[in-house]
Formats: sequence, structure tokens, C-alpha cells
Amino acid sequence: MPTHDLILKNGTVWTPGGPVQADIGVTDGRIDRIGQVGDGGETIDCAGLTILPGVIDSQVHFREPGLEAKEDLESGSRAAVLGGVTAVFEMPNTKPNTDTPEALADKLSRAEGRMWCDHAFYVGATAENADRCAELERLPGAAGIKIFMGASTGSLLVAEDDQLERVLRSGSRRVAIHAEDEARMNARLGERIEGDPSSHPVWRDDESALLATRRIIALARKTGRRIHILHVTTPAELEYIARHKDIASCEVTPQHLTLAGEEAYPRIGTYAQMNPPIRSGAHRDGLWFWLNQGVPDVIGSDHAPHLREEKAKPYPASPSGMPGVQTLLPLMLDHVANGRLSLERLVDLTSAGPQRVFGLVTKGRIASGYDADFSIVDLKARWTVEESWLASKCGWSPFTGMALTGKPVGTIIRGRRVMWEGALANAASGRPVRFEATYRP
Repeated sequence: MPTHDLILKNGTVWTPGGPVQADIGVTDGRIDRIGQVGDGGETIDCAGLTILPGVIDSQVHFREPGLEAKEDLESGSRAAVLGGVTAVFEMPNTKPNTDTPEALADKLSRAEGRMWCDHAFYVGATAENADRCAELERLPGAAGIKIFMGASTGSLLVAEDDQLERVLRSGSRRVAIHAEDEARMNARLGERIEGDPSSHPVWRDDESALLATRRIIALARKTGRRIHILHVTTPAELEYIARHKDIASCEVTPQHLTLAGEEAYPRIGTYAQMNPPIRSGAHRDGLWFWLNQGVPDVIGSDHAPHLREEKAKPYPASPSGMPGVQTLLPLMLDHVANGRLSLERLVDLTSAGPQRVFGLVTKGRIASGYDADFSIVDLKARWTVEESWLASKCGWSPFTGMALTGKPVGTIIRGRRVMWEGALANAASGRPVRFEATYRP
């Protein structure tokens, strides 16, 4: 009888202590041994490849239910595993919103047998459910509570301080925040220029983001509630968050680290439109400065697809959002290849960081006893992002045509080879992610 169900041989394994040349033995979906291993039922030769802990994308919008023409749980998660992502946290601005126990249970039911990667679902905070958030955040499969301080795609909005305080006082898990100030954006609607998407960051300006971030951190202090600020776009916010790391974690996205408004809006127009916006090259460089200071805790894609015919509408009738779950790891590997960050920091942002911030059970590192989740990459592969590679229903990416160095080769989830060299397994087998805050043995 084989000692292990699966053996990964001859790869460079990224352990908590750094890279080692070792084999990995997997038994019953868990890492059983790192080093010299015995026989296995399946053996994969990873010579020349680097085995990273499974990448966790903690912010995606897969649009199901209600908006399945743009994306659904199957297609979005297929894009995820093709890009080397092993787990996702999906957002609540669907139709209907995910803001009740029944809506969450419906998503979990829809995911079973259809989602390729492991998953959890955020519950959206509203004025109506604010006092029930303690109950909602502890439901099976819940990633926690999500607050939209500024209106984005969908109808979820909690803009007033008294309502925000009610949400923060109900429960104990870290609350995810979309931090843009609704009142300031309403006052600045006149800054939008018809047909000019480059006016988007003028309307939803730096001050809107910083004002909301300051407000929510003050309320977090007042209530003693930990928060997680999503898709931070300004250096000023990161400088401010750095003074409040005991209570506030934060996320940056690959697109805000890669695109600059001066180039992106003239080149792709409304396809560069998202909330909060793609800003200037100076903003992008400032995000990198604070990333290298260690302030951002995670990288999330904010995968939020819309169809071409929707994005082709003249600004501001065009919707905000872009796909990104499939390109998250490739873009960041290219930044590693170009010397903008280390592979060690990338692993922290995409696996160890999410585990630490959200309290995941047996995920986030390559260590004995942990889930056998691996993102296997070729750090030297040179390739170009082509539309034929994209799995999202929207069929486009702002990074189409971009030449990259570093490519996902394989995605293994709980010891199962889900993707290898672009080919998928015979069936989807993603499961709900487990969290320390709600875990019951």
C-alpha cells in the first residue's frame, strides 16, 4: 500500500522558514511530511517549479445569484484555480443581497459541487440587520460582515456614523470595510465629466477615501472592534492605517499596484473604471512605498466583472469594476520578477497574511497537518495574457496583451490536483473555508 495519497517531488517548497528543496507527502488531504517521503498513489514531478502555499483571494464578486450573465460561482471559481488561487471570500452585493441567514445558506448550496476552489461568503451589513450582525457573522460559511460606506455596485450601503456604530457593536469578528465617504461623493457628483472616465478619480477623490478611513477607524476605537479596510488606493490612507495597526488591517489590489491613471484611462477608457478608482502613477508608487514598509496585510483582487456592452457605455453610465481573480498571482509574480517585492513578501500577502488576519483553520502555510493547498508556479516562464486564457464570463481583462514573467502551473486543493498546465480536474470539489471564530470540531 502507498504511504501517501499524493507526492510532490523535486520542487522548491516555500515553508514558513523559507524555500527548501524537498518532497511533500499528502495523506487524506493534509500535508503529512516535508522532506524525504515514501511511496505515493500519485506522484507529480515539480522539478524547476516553486511550490507556494495556496493563494487566498479574500475579495471577489462572483455575481451569483441575480447577475449570472456577468459571472457565476462556477465560472468565477474556475478563473480562480486557472490563476493558481485555492480559496476565495465572495462579496454580498448580489441580487438579492447576501444579508440574511437564508441568503447565505442559498449561496453555500449553490457552491456545492460547482465551485472549483474553497470558499466563504461575506454577509452584507444594512440598517435593517445591524443589530443581528453578531448572529450573522457566526453562521457556517460566513467570512464575516462587510460594510459599504460608499455606494458601489449594488444596493448595500451603511453611510451614517450611528448605523456604522450599531454594526460594529454587534459581534466580534473583524469587519471588512469599503471606505469611501458617501456624503462627499454626493457633493462632488458635478466633478464627473460626461464621456471622460479619467474624471472618475476626480469625483471619488483622495479625500473621500481618507475621510471614510479616518471615520471608520475612530468608530473602531470607540467600539473596540477590529476592522479590515479593503482596496486601499492612497498613500495617505496607508500612512494613517500604519498608526492604527492594533485595530485595523488592510488590503491592496494588483490593479492599483500595476495601473496608473495617466496611461490606463487613455488606453482602455471605462475598462479601467472601478471603485475606489485607479489613480495616478504617484499614487501607485506611494502604495508600493507603504507595501515595502509592511503596512498592507493582504492582496485581494476585487474581481468584479461586467460585460463588454456594459463597460462600453459612455462614462458615467458605465459600471465600475474589473475582473482580476485569474490575474492576481501572475501580476504579482511579474512584480517579483521585476524586483518590486520579494517572493517571501508575496507569500505573506497571499497566504500567511489572510490566515493571520481572518483566522483560517489549517490554511495559509506549508506545514505538517495543514491542508494540502498549493499554488505551483514557474518563476521563469515568460508569457502574454491572452483572452483565450481567461475563464471569466465577461471575457476581457485590463491586462490582456501584457507580457509577464512568472506563471501558475498547478493548483492543488486539499491534496487534489484541480488545475495543471491549464487543464482542469473532472469535477469541481471546493468546500467552505473554516475559521477559528466559528470552528466546531
